[in-house]
Amino acid sequence: MNLHEYQAKVLFARFGIPVPRGQVAADLAEVEQAAAALGDGPWVLKAQIHAGGRGKAGGVLTCSDRPALQQAAAGLLGRRLVTAQSGPDGLPVQRLLVEQTTAIARELYLGLLVDRAARRVVIVAATAGGMEIEDFAVAHPEDVLVTQVQPAVGLQPWHGRRLGFFLGLAPAQMPALQALLAGLYRLFIDCDASLVEVNPLVVTTAGDLLAVDAKINLDDNALVRHPDLAALRDPTQEDPREAAARALALNYISLDGDIGCMVNGAGLAMATMDLIKLHGGAPANFLDVGGSASAERVAEAFKLVLTEGKVRAVLVNIFGGIVRCDLIAEGILGAVREIAVGVPVVVRLQGTNAAAGLALLAQSGLAIETATGLDEAADKVVAAAARQEGQR
Repeated sequence: MNLHEYQAKVLFARFGIPVPRGQVAADLAEVEQAAAALGDGPWVLKAQIHAGGRGKAGGVLTCSDRPALQQAAAGLLGRRLVTAQSGPDGLPVQRLLVEQTTAIARELYLGLLVDRAARRVVIVAATAGGMEIEDFAVAHPEDVLVTQVQPAVGLQPWHGRRLGFFLGLAPAQMPALQALLAGLYRLFIDCDASLVEVNPLVVTTAGDLLAVDAKINLDDNALVRHPDLAALRDPTQEDPREAAARALALNYISLDGDIGCMVNGAGLAMATMDLIKLHGGAPANFLDVGGSASAERVAEAFKLVLTEGKVRAVLVNIFGGIVRCDLIAEGILGAVREIAVGVPVVVRLQGTNAAAGLALLAQSGLAIETATGLDEAADKVVAAAARQEGQR
């Protein structure tokens, strides 16, 4: 789960990480109140969306006086901001962060994330901030330092010293870096984060360290332990289909293709998408209905897939281990009848009661193709999608 910058900075402050003075605003009146509370300008106005690249897209503006601040806020509130990370439709701007400007001497990068291969939390530091760290790391690998934290002992003083020397900080700034790094690590562990990023971490002209930006991603699987953090979710920043899937306890991710996929089991779902690509098609989504899917759950999942207007064919690939294939077939038939599906549907069933399930589909009188093998299913659905495209 992603947090907005203003939410991340509240957490930063709670863990002793220095951030600029700022206030969040949801309308022009609150923007004016924030400016009055912060004192004389200039101010920085930041659109709050779950995507990077806001500055290049006009979502981060410096305003020297109140009229300029109001004009900039009016231009941002309520619009959809399109950035390099938001997708072509952009994301809605419903809140703005108003902050005091910072006198910047240097910009650095500091982030903590999980390295799954190493099974460690790693700290990533770079001698330049305010840019896409992935691109910078490719272009200037010598200016990026990655160091691991051993989970049994946690963060140690030598981590801070190594990072400080690498970043070229003065000896007098080392204690501040140690404290800031300790706060970031405590936040990462205590909040079950998967990413904590400060980009940029600035050295001010006075020599202080300040987290001018803040990004936090939380582990969805751990939110049950953090109801206060779960309450920070902003569904307006998410694909509505993904939000609907979450409410149904389904795992759904929208993709760019035109073949809808409904599969039980994440591994089988990934293999199914690979096969569709191998046979010349493109999946429209990842959808795992789970190993114990019921007929009702399958019906809801089917409806979800078909809300993607770009879908030209649907492949249902179910392995009946725990779940019975005849019950899955009933769910598919119920959904097809209820929605009046207008695109071809290919169904592959294997496992418990697969023959009974396939018989139900064959006897239904509905335009549903069946398949027994994975390659056969992929061939049929790719061909069906191509026919639909040809009829447009």
